[in-house]
Amino acid sequence: MVKRIKVSNNVIRRLPRYLRKLDELKAGGVSRVSSKNLGALLGLTPSQIRQDFSCFGEFGQQGYGYNVGALRDEIASILGMDRGFKAILIGVGNIGHALMDNFCFSDWGFTLSAAFDIDPAIIGTTTNGVTVRSMDELLDFLHEHEIDVAVLTVPADAAVAVAKLLRDNGIGAIWNFTNVELTEPNSSTIVENIHFSDSLLSLGYYVAERYDEEAAHAARLARREQ
Repeated sequence: MVKRIKVSNNVIRRLPRYLRKLDELKAGGVSRVSSKNLGALLGLTPSQIRQDFSCFGEFGQQGYGYNVGALRDEIASILGMDRGFKAILIGVGNIGHALMDNFCFSDWGFTLSAAFDIDPAIIGTTTNGVTVRSMDELLDFLHEHEIDVAVLTVPADAAVAVAKLLRDNGIGAIWNFTNVELTEPNSSTIVENIHFSDSLLSLGYYVAERYDEEAAHAARLARREQ
């Protein structure tokens, strides 16, 4: 059992990056890695990595570094991958169907137990062993099964109402792809709002920054040549 203290969101966001890199190292036959080498692979400083890991315990040995497999398992445990979380998906449109078809929930510690939609043409179909049920069955399903997370991929105009329905019926966490902010300050429901545009806009910032720096550099050179 790892120690649990209040950890910053920035540290939590870095943990999946560590996990993916450790998986790559393990698959490549690497058994040991230092904070210096791991930092170089991830663009982080060794002190940042040691500080992040210290939030959860002592995982390495001075002069030895980290056992890749053991560290990977520790981080997986911190992220709840060994808890057997159960999820449902609501809204089997383009995004919902893509997740059902292409995203392997079980690889990350989740079981996708069911999906729900209102479209008669979709209800009853099965993707990767998960059958789409009618939304009319949702409340009974929630009362009969212990579900940890709802994946919300309904149209934006239905997002708030469906989120309220989920909160009112015991769902404690929502993975939200509706492009509507569903976080409520006084709600106990954990919401992870996914906005695809955020990542693209962040990329746009760095591209613009690079162009501006290149233009400024070119202007300085031009002045020197005058």
